[in-house]
Amino acid sequence: MTMDHDMTTAGRSDAPAVAPVVPPLAPLTMPVQDFARHPQAGPTRRMNSLRVWLARLIAFGGTAVLAVVGFSQMLAAFGADPTPMQIALLVLFVPTFAWVGFSFCGTLAGFLAPRLTTPDGPNDARVVVVMPIYHEDVATSTGLLVALARELEAEGMADRTEIFVLSDTRDPAIAVNETLVIDRARALSPLPLWYRRRLSNDDRKSGNLAEFVRQWGGRYDQMVVLDADSVMSGATIRALSARMSADPQAGLIQTMPMLVGGETIFARLTQFAGRVYGPMIARGVAAWSGDTGNYWGHNAIIRVSAFAQACGLPRLPGNPPFGGTILSHDFVEAAALCRAGWAVRLDHDLRGSYEGCPPTLLDMAVRERRWAQGNLQHSRLLGVKGLRGVSRAHMIIGIMGFLMSPLWLALILVGLVLSATVLLSTPEYFPNAYQLFPEWPVFDSRRMLWLFAIAMGLLLLPKFIATFRAWARPLARNSGGRVRIFASAIFETVLSALIAPVQMLVQTRQIFEILSGRDSGWNAQTRAGSMPSWGVVLRHHWAHVVLGLGTLIVLATFSPAQLIWLSPILAGLILSPLTSRLSASPVFGRWARLRGLLVTPEERDPPAILTEAAAISRSLPQAMTGRDSLLRLGSDADLLARHVAMLAPLPDDLPRAVRLARITAGAKIEHASGQVAALDDMDRTETDAMLLDPALLTRWSRLPA
Repeated sequence: MTMDHDMTTAGRSDAPAVAPVVPPLAPLTMPVQDFARHPQAGPTRRMNSLRVWLARLIAFGGTAVLAVVGFSQMLAAFGADPTPMQIALLVLFVPTFAWVGFSFCGTLAGFLAPRLTTPDGPNDARVVVVMPIYHEDVATSTGLLVALARELEAEGMADRTEIFVLSDTRDPAIAVNETLVIDRARALSPLPLWYRRRLSNDDRKSGNLAEFVRQWGGRYDQMVVLDADSVMSGATIRALSARMSADPQAGLIQTMPMLVGGETIFARLTQFAGRVYGPMIARGVAAWSGDTGNYWGHNAIIRVSAFAQACGLPRLPGNPPFGGTILSHDFVEAAALCRAGWAVRLDHDLRGSYEGCPPTLLDMAVRERRWAQGNLQHSRLLGVKGLRGVSRAHMIIGIMGFLMSPLWLALILVGLVLSATVLLSTPEYFPNAYQLFPEWPVFDSRRMLWLFAIAMGLLLLPKFIATFRAWARPLARNSGGRVRIFASAIFETVLSALIAPVQMLVQTRQIFEILSGRDSGWNAQTRAGSMPSWGVVLRHHWAHVVLGLGTLIVLATFSPAQLIWLSPILAGLILSPLTSRLSASPVFGRWARLRGLLVTPEERDPPAILTEAAAISRSLPQAMTGRDSLLRLGSDADLLARHVAMLAPLPDDLPRAVRLARITAGAKIEHASGQVAALDDMDRTETDAMLLDPALLTRWSRLPA
């Protein structure tokens, strides 16, 4: 099936001067799910293969065995009658040890991952590439889309593929940047490039996608979801479409995005780890997930009809942070598809999938605050009717990923208290008056040392297995050779060890804030950071330094031997301002690259789509900020006409807030002495309402400049 001819030419350079900014409506019913009841029947669930069950046995059974071994050995170290503090240490140690063991067992399960292929044959599925954006650098995002459009045309998909930018932007200045940039990009794209800006931000990103499906979902069979800084090659999207068309039960196929574009040492550290360790981790997840996989919110293809049937998310009762809009909606959408009978899988073999990475440690902390809230919110969804067991496992793993930080911190603190108790107390060898033989304190330090060594081995082994695995593949050669990739793995491990204690304390504080009822809000993500000043890093890390120095002084005074195993943590805390600032330094990043450290294949030989996207972005209109972005519409009739041409017709049933803002904006324009005075009088909502209304904009533009 092919798109209508007039729609397929709407985005081309030879299209009429005034082309519709959105296609005709093609509504698709997307009911809000009732998670207290079983879902509407979908495809019949198929049985997992023996390979999948073996992978689950290795991943989860192996973790359970390690947890039991850790429990028994720690209990043996304390003797038959442990003290309350020893019991507390035992309770904290077991989940921490099991978590480390799961990463190792999941890696082993990856050796059972299936070999995947892309079927040949005709494929007429109608595909839409959607990119939700919110206060983004629109030139960068749109450059990615235009480059992708050209690759899709080269792959022979131009007659059945369209691109849709779904804006949730509320900042008027950024909204003007969007319309002018996308207007220019539509002339460069060989595929239809549609643009719609929502009138309200109901339910954030999940609401943005749901509104799109309800309005235009009937126009498409498959939907490729991208993030504002992510893209997939045309060949990868063609392969995904073919794989989904060949499997009528496939509801979602997730790819493993490779991190690219990192300049700071922190970004390049994350980028290297994702490129070298990530594929092996993905193989493990794919192996034990089977057809009950997970979704990471972007760089995936979705069957539109399945998404509409199963993924209309409700709002959770109560107030944020645990009520309201479901933040980490991607996990829940994957679980909703699986409970309705659709297959969700991770195709780990596709490499043409890319995304940007957070530039600094502080920027990562801001992102993780929202992720932490979203993952903890999943605790309210574990009892959803019809939820698959593996879907629950994905949610629990996400929750534990953040709860491990306070558990780790509590384990360290209890260990210190236990050591202090031993050092500062005098053992009572004869607790009973008529006791003939003394009771010797039981504490097997040798066994404890072995447990610590095993835990470190389980933590580090997956990294080195991945590194040695890369030696046997072109990955090592394309990353600078075997010696350099091994040196990079050591360098990454050392830097990660310094960063880990800071992340532990940051995440612990985030968990405390969430449990205290503090909402994360919704702020635009930082895609390109800057090196923070010493004042900024000291303001964020002074407590970490004080804690590290205080612990160092106490241990040096009372128990110098404990400094041996606590030294990496204390070094990370004491050096946290320096680590945070240097990790945000592009100079340090370039220093590492010149020495062949943390180099990835995509860095040495950039994918063609990324190179072309960067060139296209530079050719698009440059963004302006604040009032300057708005005033250019008043001084340039051509720009005003281009902006107006990018506005979708306003519906008759405008939201009440928009209706009122239009009225007050009109009154202020009527009584303003000039364009600047009108902007000064209007608040952000009124200015936004003016930008959505061609009549109001025209009246404002006629005011004296």
